[in-house]
Amino acid sequence: MMDGMSKIPRLTLNSSPSINKTPTFIMDQSTLTIKAIGNRHSLWGEGPIWWNDSLYYVDIEGKAIIRLNPDTEEETIWEFPERIGCIVPCNNGKLLYAGDNGISIFDPKTQKSSQITDPESHLPDNRFNDGKCDPCGRFWGGTISLKKIKGSASLYCLDAQQNLGKKLEGLTNSNGLAWSQNKKRFFHIDTPNRNIQAYAYNKDTSEITQAETIIDTEALGFDSSPDGMTIDHKDNLWVAFCHGGCVASFDTKNGSLLQTIKIPAIETTSCTFGGRALNRLFVTTGIKKDYPETHAGKIFVIDGLPIKGTSAHTYTLV
Repeated sequence: MMDGMSKIPRLTLNSSPSINKTPTFIMDQSTLTIKAIGNRHSLWGEGPIWWNDSLYYVDIEGKAIIRLNPDTEEETIWEFPERIGCIVPCNNGKLLYAGDNGISIFDPKTQKSSQITDPESHLPDNRFNDGKCDPCGRFWGGTISLKKIKGSASLYCLDAQQNLGKKLEGLTNSNGLAWSQNKKRFFHIDTPNRNIQAYAYNKDTSEITQAETIIDTEALGFDSSPDGMTIDHKDNLWVAFCHGGCVASFDTKNGSLLQTIKIPAIETTSCTFGGRALNRLFVTTGIKKDYPETHAGKIFVIDGLPIKGTSAHTYTLV
């Protein structure tokens, strides 16, 4: 079923002198190592998530879910008849995924899928894109207009009873999502706007209010597009920039740019923390047509960061 959606007043953060854009820390990149791992060159890698000591991610255009063991670089690949935008683990060991045909559950043991819902079946040029679970085990997934029709995409939330609610509308390319450590703020990217929005988040009701632009990536000098993102234990956002070949971190308290790390693949699409200590940053990439690169489409891992992420939230089935 589809719940109603309340209108959210929107505030805009401009480049006023009160905004501190001076980095609060400068990372010594000489201590970092950046390495391409695994054998697969995804056409468009996306949606990485660390779960059960492995990295799971999707190849959207390759129509596949991949599980990668970073230590052995062993890969398990499940192929599908549709493009998949994102995956999240479920509390019963299965995977929830969202793509061309809405939201479904996949059982890796039987390799069978069952559809839950498809709220935009009437929009053939839309599909699900990025998605994650909130701290209370609800799945949040947004759609993308493949024809770039402004305002035709939305962000949805699926609860444990499989009730679907629309949280945001008027989007074009719903992308990165994250929640603060105190479970009081929600962060979201609608890629063409080239900024990051923050909302007050009610963990009990899943309501989001008080929209505010906290980071304007264009004003900060980025000429590429913010795509997928993750958050570290200090509430700094780590954002992959499509067409930009980099990952950048931002302070969610004041909107300042903290660090930019260049990746040797122009289509950096998303990132997540993983590893036993959650201190390794894994970056997905895609292949840019007519732009040959040795490691395009591979997973990159950044080691030596002085921070760590948090454990992934699972979708709670009742």
